[in-house]
Amino acid sequence: QVQLVESGGGLVQAGGSLRLACAASGRTFSTYAMAMGWFRQAPGKEREFVATISWSAGNTYYADSVKDRFIISRDNAKNTGYLQINSLKPEDTAVYYCAASIQYRSAAELHGLYGYDAWGQGTQVTVSS
Repeated sequence: QVQLVESGGGLVQAGGSLRLACAASGRTFSTYAMAMGWFRQAPGKEREFVATISWSAGNTYYADSVKDRFIISRDNAKNTGYLQINSLKPEDTAVYYCAASIQYRSAAELHGLYGYDAWGQGTQVTVSS
């Protein structure tokens, strides 16, 4: 139905940057895509919302903790979303997941785990001191 594959993670030094990508495939996504979100989960922590973007209008929303350093974007023609992470900090270390919504949901719903219909496998981001 919808397949998502993240890429771009790795081991970087504090202060560096990464651009994560989320490639979506399947006719369901191409036809019904409403939004794409990014979440992250550190060891022993709950999965937390990072950012989301509406697929047509490109409206963006960020968690307050990352708004000054992260940029979410998408290329509709390529069915690909991106998360640019600047000024990386050790506390950014986590597995980063992208997720797709293929039906209408409110902005509030898109800030939570239940606002999405498909998830990628995740990509590891590790920031060294």
